[in-house]
Amino acid sequence: MGHTHLTVQGRDFYINGKPVYDEIENHPASKGLLMNSRFIQGIFDDKTDRIRYNRFGKVFDANQNTEDFIAALPQWYAYGLRAVTVGIQGGMPVFTTDVRTIDNNPFGPDGTSFDERYANRLDRIIRAADKIGMVIIINILYWAQSLRFNNDEAIIAALKTCSAFLKKGAYTNVIVDVANEYNIDMWNELPIIQNPKSMRKLIQLVQEETGGMLVGSSGGGGLIDKEVADASDVVLVHGNGLTRGEYYDFIQHVKTIAPNKPILCNEDSPCISRLDVAYETHTSWGHYDNFTKQEPPCDWGITKGQDFFFARRMAQVLGIDIPTLPKDEQFYLQGLEPLTVTQGKRWIRLTAEYPEKINYVNYYRNGKPIYRSYDEPYFLYRETTWIQGPWNVQEDDQEWTAEVVLSDGTKVIKTVADTEGES
Repeated sequence: MGHTHLTVQGRDFYINGKPVYDEIENHPASKGLLMNSRFIQGIFDDKTDRIRYNRFGKVFDANQNTEDFIAALPQWYAYGLRAVTVGIQGGMPVFTTDVRTIDNNPFGPDGTSFDERYANRLDRIIRAADKIGMVIIINILYWAQSLRFNNDEAIIAALKTCSAFLKKGAYTNVIVDVANEYNIDMWNELPIIQNPKSMRKLIQLVQEETGGMLVGSSGGGGLIDKEVADASDVVLVHGNGLTRGEYYDFIQHVKTIAPNKPILCNEDSPCISRLDVAYETHTSWGHYDNFTKQEPPCDWGITKGQDFFFARRMAQVLGIDIPTLPKDEQFYLQGLEPLTVTQGKRWIRLTAEYPEKINYVNYYRNGKPIYRSYDEPYFLYRETTWIQGPWNVQEDDQEWTAEVVLSDGTKVIKTVADTEGES
């Protein structure tokens, strides 16, 4: 190990003694940031029922999922992505699966063992990232899987078990996120995680057990506790559910709590306009595509639409030179591609390189209006910034149209035939 040695100085991240993005000329404001994305299911498995993930034209295989993850990293690196979050206990397939039915806890109920298959997959990811100059943000605990532990002692044992694994690996390119959104209601049954005082002690435990690796614990969207921030080497925050203005205000508040520490959002939403807020506030931001990147088997590449626009927007913010797209190609009606239907449902959304230029989007099915979306991201049946309602596929689905009405009054029309509905 040691191709990629991550350190912090004040509010900045350094790799091998230089600010991250130091190689990009004439863009000083981006130096020291660590743009990232939530790839939480990188070592995912489900001992309860793997067969239910045989979908999207693939047969789910945990090792292949990890190999595909590793293969995709270089293309993301080229656009400026320098970190991804991987969950040891995974995350929630938001749209399709009750996470409480998933058995993805590699530590066992007493927390004293670490399944060698999971450990091997995680090791491969960390080492592959290390070779190309990327950082892995390792989330240890996720609420739904942590409910499988016998008691508080088992949670502490699991943190020690994981820390021993990380220390033995001598990894130099990791940040440890002790618990995903430790202060949300889902942790009510586990106050050892949810209470800021005990979380502070858990952070200190992992710092000691890993031999001084960078450690923090992410809070829920717009939530921060000073005690946890004080204990953290990296202040990990989430932006889920916040408008762009609310996210800006939240970051300004976090900066008053932690004025001389790096602030890293490692989960937000598909709202890529937040990248501008990150640049202006000199904080790192984490993209969250919870369909292609959180519904196993995941598509880890830069998929057409949301991922592609995020990659381009990130590159622009960082000062990486990329060609300009024609106006019509800056919009994409997503969710109607082949092999994207599961359980008879689609998740349709209008993605854009510059979503803040949109006033609203009108959706039409077979020429008839069915929905208007006013806010980024422009989901069909928008619920919040990171969740949308599904469309139940029907036999007479023939054509979908998104009428994109821009702030200057001009319109862009995107129409896609629904071959699944016609079949």
